[in-house]
Amino acid sequence: MEFVDYAVIRVKAGDGGDGAVSFHREKYVAAGGPDGGDGGKGGDVIFVVDDSMSTLLDFRYKRKYFAEKGQNGGAKRCTGRNAPDLVVKVPRGTVVTDKATGRIIADMSDSEPHIIAAGGKGGKGNARFATPTRQIPRFSKPGFPGEEYEISLELKLLADVGLVGFPNVGKSTLISVVSAAKPKIANYHFTTLTPVLGVVSAGEGKSFVMADIPGLIEGASEGAGLGHEFLRHVDRCRLIVHIVDVSGSEDRDPKEDFEKINLELSRFSSDLAGRKQIIAANKCDIATPEQIADFRSFVESKGLELFEISAATTGGTDKLVSAIAAELDKLPPVRIYEAEPKPMPIDDKTGFGEKFEITRGDDAVFYVTAPWLEHIMRTIDMDDYSSLQYFQKMLKNTGIIARLEEMGIKEGDTVDILGFEFDFVF
Repeated sequence: MEFVDYAVIRVKAGDGGDGAVSFHREKYVAAGGPDGGDGGKGGDVIFVVDDSMSTLLDFRYKRKYFAEKGQNGGAKRCTGRNAPDLVVKVPRGTVVTDKATGRIIADMSDSEPHIIAAGGKGGKGNARFATPTRQIPRFSKPGFPGEEYEISLELKLLADVGLVGFPNVGKSTLISVVSAAKPKIANYHFTTLTPVLGVVSAGEGKSFVMADIPGLIEGASEGAGLGHEFLRHVDRCRLIVHIVDVSGSEDRDPKEDFEKINLELSRFSSDLAGRKQIIAANKCDIATPEQIADFRSFVESKGLELFEISAATTGGTDKLVSAIAAELDKLPPVRIYEAEPKPMPIDDKTGFGEKFEITRGDDAVFYVTAPWLEHIMRTIDMDDYSSLQYFQKMLKNTGIIARLEEMGIKEGDTVDILGFEFDFVF
């Protein structure tokens, strides 16, 4: 199965159902009065964790997730049915972000459902607008629109320990001998193309999760090689185990490799560069004592601890595992991203948001562009006086009237709102 750890999709919660315009009709009952019911709530888009999923591959083929609209209200004060929620399953560790603003909506690292897009409330029926002075309201309120986002899904592995290092330094071999994970191992670059998780036992009922993550190359922080395919998965790790081929078996300088890997980490994230590191000098079974001593001196000069291991022969791996477990006891738990609150709408009195634009055409007509008004105008009876009063109140409350006056509108000037034209009257 192809490993996919990033996807962009569009989600839309259901709109609320419209309130009904209805009047009681019964034999021998005169002027029964308004009895239009409220609309039902639109469905939420809810994400839940599915531990059987390990990739975002499904979201490559389906990119739109739209919940149902609430049912419209009915006569006899009948409230419309609430729409069912749309439940979407994602792998554990998926971070959900609003692509337009960068706001983190949810970190799917626990087992709780998260509402990603909230359904709109149902609109009020005309029965709600009856007053002693307005006994036959011929308008209702439309349902509020459901939230809609283009979101990015980014799978960040939930691992305590991340193995970093250049390709072919022995990361896959190490995780295969200290855990039950069975990654594909061969003597060529980029054998590991997908992260591999393994549970490592540290004795006395203690264990931790180790991730063998695809190898870095120079320029990875800018997208070279596997680039962010690697870096996003090490982002959560509490501890980094930096594996270096101390033998230089591929004519590489272990010191240069060490510096280049840390440079890529710092370029990607200063927080990641400052994460606690343990250095594992691998392939000590084929290295010379001089090579090991030289690299040890280099590492210790930076205040870091070095462990000599041979993943191929398991030499030194028990001591490394014990040191990792001891270090993890001192570190905070795996990082969980805090969801960021939604920005509060400014002076939002309608629930639709009040963004609008007014322009004056060459024909001297004032053109009002406000998509949210379309919902309101659907339920307005332009031939009914009380309905028009309600419409005028909405224009005043949302600042449209004030803006027209600022633009110098005069009595008798024409205003166009979504194709509906009327003469302005003070």
